[in-house]
Amino acid sequence: MTVMLDTAIHDTFAKALIHNADRWPDDIAMREKEFGIWNSFTWGHYLRQVKLLALGLHALGVRRGEVVAILGKNRPEGVWGEVAAHAIGAMSLGIYHDSMNKEVAYLLSYTEATTVLAEDEEQVDKLLEISAEVPSLRHIVYFDPRGMRKYKDDRLIAADDLRTRGEELAMRSPGLFEAEVAKGRGDDVAVLCTTSGTTSNPKLAMLQAGPFLRHATAYLRADPKQAGDNYVSVLPLPWIMEQIYAVAQPLVCRNIVNFVEEPETMMADMREIGPNFILLAPRMWEAIAADVRSRMMDSTRFKQWMFDLGMKLGMKALDQGRRSRLADFILFSALRDRIGFSFVRSAATGGAALGPETFRFFLAMGVPLRQIYGQTELAGAYTVHRAGDIDFDSVGIPFDDAAVRIDNPDVNGVGEIVARTDGMFTGYYKNPEGSTADIIDEVWLKTGDAGYIKPANGHLVVIDRIKDLATTSAGVRFSPQFIENKLKFSPFIAEAVILGDAKPFLSAIICIRFSIVSKWAENKGISFTNYTNLSAIPQVYELLRAEVEKVNQTLPEPQRIRKFLLLYKELDADDGELTRTRKVRRGVINDKYGDIIDAVYADRDMVPVDAVITFQDGTTTRVKTELRVVTLINDTARQLAAE
Repeated sequence: MTVMLDTAIHDTFAKALIHNADRWPDDIAMREKEFGIWNSFTWGHYLRQVKLLALGLHALGVRRGEVVAILGKNRPEGVWGEVAAHAIGAMSLGIYHDSMNKEVAYLLSYTEATTVLAEDEEQVDKLLEISAEVPSLRHIVYFDPRGMRKYKDDRLIAADDLRTRGEELAMRSPGLFEAEVAKGRGDDVAVLCTTSGTTSNPKLAMLQAGPFLRHATAYLRADPKQAGDNYVSVLPLPWIMEQIYAVAQPLVCRNIVNFVEEPETMMADMREIGPNFILLAPRMWEAIAADVRSRMMDSTRFKQWMFDLGMKLGMKALDQGRRSRLADFILFSALRDRIGFSFVRSAATGGAALGPETFRFFLAMGVPLRQIYGQTELAGAYTVHRAGDIDFDSVGIPFDDAAVRIDNPDVNGVGEIVARTDGMFTGYYKNPEGSTADIIDEVWLKTGDAGYIKPANGHLVVIDRIKDLATTSAGVRFSPQFIENKLKFSPFIAEAVILGDAKPFLSAIICIRFSIVSKWAENKGISFTNYTNLSAIPQVYELLRAEVEKVNQTLPEPQRIRKFLLLYKELDADDGELTRTRKVRRGVINDKYGDIIDAVYADRDMVPVDAVITFQDGTTTRVKTELRVVTLINDTARQLAAE
């Protein structure tokens, strides 16, 4: 049994680190894969890096209450830099590494950040291009020196130079680091965490160090991890749940955080580590499930038959509340090994809803997948399925430091989910009116989600965002998210947006999963040039038609999809269509594709498109095509439209 951190004594991130490094200096805290080799970092090394960076920042003039931003992919240096900022009383602000220039400029100027810890040349370029918009920015520290010799800017500092300044300050002022850490209090704001921003620019939740660590400890009581357990960090570090999994929980229980070499090598790196617990976003679980089924398309008929048999046996056993030994022998054991899940004791999904079909797929496979639910403002997740208590439709039950209630329930018990945790935020940075006046009711947070609590088992069921629940002009209530998740279980569908609010019937805008649909097309001998061309091919439309019709068979007749079209491009966070955690921004979709949506409901068979797509590097391309509108239930659609 792991001895967990006493968060009453060690109530800041830096204090927790010092405690771990003093007691277990030679135990591994982190690993990072670089050039194909896993490099290990002990708790003693972790502390030394934090100390040098913290003193280096202090030597630059960074002081308590200032904001230090971290910009880059998931790397040990990102965690070290964050804890270093906390050690001297600064607040950390994680920025998604793939954020566009205007997003970075907004966050830095809004917080008046003085210092940015940047990963490499790519991020430095981004910062230099927007520097005129961020007058507060005094220092840009970069960790990867490759390609940096050509720059001549006084604000640029190599991380090695920053560490040298830290060493020099440590020699001049011995004990300064420890004194700065001792000044820290649990009620100090440590983390500024961006909200998902589904409707506008993200807000910044202010999270205190002590409550954050206490909530991470409550999470571990609900879903235990042990010292030495392996976790593979692949979700963006600025996301609230990666802050819990990759920063706070390791400080509490001393599990090992492993950083993959690149996002593209994630699955191979994960298989090498064999993690004991994992956290992936729904889109990643969907992508893994789609990839498994895609690979079976290339297999022999015998292997396809074995796969189908194994899945059938596994699903039957799952419905009976057991595991199928035969299915495990002929399929699942090898499959878990193939994707690196052989040693997983706990797997979680969060950030958005995961469709029940995908959930069942992994449980049948023997992956102990659990749904979590929470908000940035409450320090992340506060509900989870317990072992042996899985409910496909729910997100589990609250942690022991959390409580959930349903406000203004209707006759079915459905109302707004309201919750509280020990990790409750103190408000939004520079926006007190936007939190305490409108969102916080005493110590409760109004989540804006609709749901209910099952009387039989106390599980929380989340239906959708209240503002996203929709009603057709015929009075049919539906949850777009629920139907979208059903569609995304198909290996051929990457994203889907369900339409129909105040319309006569439901329709769908669908984005194909290019990697799999392109493989399918190649196997069929169908030629294509790019995403736009592939999504317009008649055979692809017929393929997707069959997938939509499968979903329709599982839905009540009034909630079935009457029409759909395949979008000419993928939905993209860079275009504002998705948040950085891949949630659909429905307002943006309705505005940007308003003409297409109108054409769907105008009983037109084709929609001409002449659009410009902007890529992340700023380059653009013009797209001229026609989108075909497929009518699935012709007579019903026209009858409803006439009404």
